[in-house]
Amino acid sequence: MTDQSPARTVRSQPKSERGSGRIARNRMRIAWMYYVEGLTQNEIAERLGIGRVTVVRNLNEAIRQREVKIWIDGDVSECFSLESDLKRRFGLKDAVVVPSPVNSDNATKSIGVATGIHVSDIIENGMTVGVGWGATLYESLATLAPRETSDMEVISLLGGIVQARRFNPAEFAWQFARLMDADCYLFQAPAVVDSATTRETLIERCGLYDILRRAERLDLALLSVGTMSPTSTAFRFDLISAEERQELLDLGAVGDLLYNFFDAEGHLVDHPVNRRVMSVPIEQLRKTPIRIIASGGLEKVESLMGAIKLIDCNVLITDEGTAQELLKR
Repeated sequence: MTDQSPARTVRSQPKSERGSGRIARNRMRIAWMYYVEGLTQNEIAERLGIGRVTVVRNLNEAIRQREVKIWIDGDVSECFSLESDLKRRFGLKDAVVVPSPVNSDNATKSIGVATGIHVSDIIENGMTVGVGWGATLYESLATLAPRETSDMEVISLLGGIVQARRFNPAEFAWQFARLMDADCYLFQAPAVVDSATTRETLIERCGLYDILRRAERLDLALLSVGTMSPTSTAFRFDLISAEERQELLDLGAVGDLLYNFFDAEGHLVDHPVNRRVMSVPIEQLRKTPIRIIASGGLEKVESLMGAIKLIDCNVLITDEGTAQELLKR
């Protein structure tokens, strides 16, 4: 009989590891009781002697830590009809429409969840995938199925945001590549530089030409769209001044894609910002076989209309309410 009892094993671990391990086990117990045993949140709280808020917090954390993944098979008939209408009206290869959430603030998460599932289904070995950034795409990581791929490359289509956290383009590209077991290539430059001359210098003399060369063989581009609202992702990090934002609005800008600002007809507006952005050029993205836009919310209808034209989008992932408004226009 050995002397290595579970109690002694636990005592031999550092205190921080014991604590984190115990927290993870409790979280998994709560997730199991809720998703597998079918207990309500109140029942779990009563059995474990904890508050319902603690149960909810643990369930959310289990999803965030990818300990729990939620997959839903089957079609919602109204959404299926909207998908068909979108494909016909906009000439899309595919469309994914999710039910509009009860709370409109959850549209980003709903669309992101659907995006992760869709991309997981179409990813193949040997693909070169270009990825954008934003809150919607970040949410897709929760349902992006990890796999071991061969000869796959992931390319960040935009430079980095120095002060950003989870929405940083480089961070999203790296997380996506890690889940796909793929090589990752980052656009090692600020997202927006001070002049067109600086942009050209960085591309020609600092090794960024290799990124653009690799992007010429993209099989899939995964993108999201921003609006002209001052709270939109594009304006949160002070890379575009309030004065420049107003100038863009005066020129008819309705949104941005990779910090490329465009009008309602899908044309890039003639403003210096569009000559300072460190991104793969829009004309290059238009040549990509699979061009996915994942965005939604009624505030994005106008910008989505322009973005679909801008890159000749052929796969759209959005929510029910947004799809209905797009079809009305």
